[in-house]
Amino acid sequence: MADDKDVLRDVWFGRIPSCFTLNQDEVTEREAEPYYLLLPRVSYLTLVTDKVKKHFHKAMRAEDVEEMWFEYEGTPLKWHNPIGVLFDLHASSSVLPWSITVHFKNFPDRDLLHCPSSSVIEAHFMSGIKEADALKHKSHVVNDMQKKDHKQLWMGLQNGTFQQHDNSKCFS
Repeated sequence: MADDKDVLRDVWFGRIPSCFTLNQDEVTEREAEPYYLLLPRVSYLTLVTDKVKKHFHKAMRAEDVEEMWFEYEGTPLKWHNPIGVLFDLHASSSVLPWSITVHFKNFPDRDLLHCPSSSVIEAHFMSGIKEADALKHKSHVVNDMQKKDHKQLWMGLQNGTFQQHDNSKCFS
């Protein structure tokens, strides 16, 4: 039987091949080439927005760029759900790479929450960790962690560094 650390490592390194394409109605300067990424299942789409935005920004006029959001086959993808959950809910039976459409206009206020900063993502992530700890360990693990341990856990996720994430006291 696999050791817990081996299972954690396998889950951590799970990736989904993805192809980001700019919505055709939003191409303004020139045709935008698709952008391919291996998305970590345990991460959030908002943590890759800078890379995606940088790639597509050259095809957009600055005045046409509003808040970026993603959709899959007409369904807006909720930034506060982990990438693996989004894929499993919407596209697990589809052909890979997962085709995600990028939008810079017409943010769907009725379907998505705005994400004004990375601190919002971090707070949401830590809230999820606290909920899981409450269910599994009656909040003993997270409550015993120091602020630096919380930061290390978040930085491990943000940087995609298993060792940094794994070394936090949350998974010891």
